[in-house]
Amino acid sequence: MSSLFEILVEEGVLAPEDRPFWDLLTPRRAQRMVDVLRQRTRHIALILEAVDDGHNQAAVLRSADAFGVQYVGVVQGRAPFRPNPEVTQGADKWLTVQRFENIEAAIEAMRARGYRVWASRLDENAVPLPDVDLSTPAAFLFGNEHDGVSEQALALADGSFVIPMVGFVQSLNVSVAAAITMFHVTRRARHEVGDAYYLSRDEQQAVLRHWLRTTTPQAARLARALE
Repeated sequence: MSSLFEILVEEGVLAPEDRPFWDLLTPRRAQRMVDVLRQRTRHIALILEAVDDGHNQAAVLRSADAFGVQYVGVVQGRAPFRPNPEVTQGADKWLTVQRFENIEAAIEAMRARGYRVWASRLDENAVPLPDVDLSTPAAFLFGNEHDGVSEQALALADGSFVIPMVGFVQSLNVSVAAAITMFHVTRRARHEVGDAYYLSRDEQQAVLRHWLRTTTPQAARLARALE
């Protein structure tokens, strides 16, 4: 019977040269990484524009990991993007977090990758979250805790969306709104687009090889030694 490593090599997710990094893992850890990888998606992505609070930054990343959203684009605001490590509990190391100089660059990059960008905004044109079209990849944009998404972001986005609410309040904390959004859209997209929801073989390879080389001090030292 083929080992898990051999199966991944046959599938093209890993290569023989990845063996030294794989051997640093316990069998249980290796299986867990592969199980998580198989549930990851790039069909749904996030963009954070000027989310300044470190607790909120961390909570969004932790939720992204929990719901299998691999890709998060970040545009820094007035405060550094420095997620609170006590909140992330290491969840951020499993994500692909890309920083952009401005919102225009972030949205252009997402569109070049085939995403439609949906900005979180309470306005008359906002689409209720359950009605957002998920037939093509969708990136959900969340803005600053106090000011929301910028006017520039709204002008560049493909549309706006709103989480339906029935109480007196009309807004949610950004980390709560992001978590609710990811919970609903990942579940719906998984059902609606089938296999297109999950990472492609090449995407799985890139993510898993990055994990193998960066998520433990031993692996990082080995990667530097082999450079």
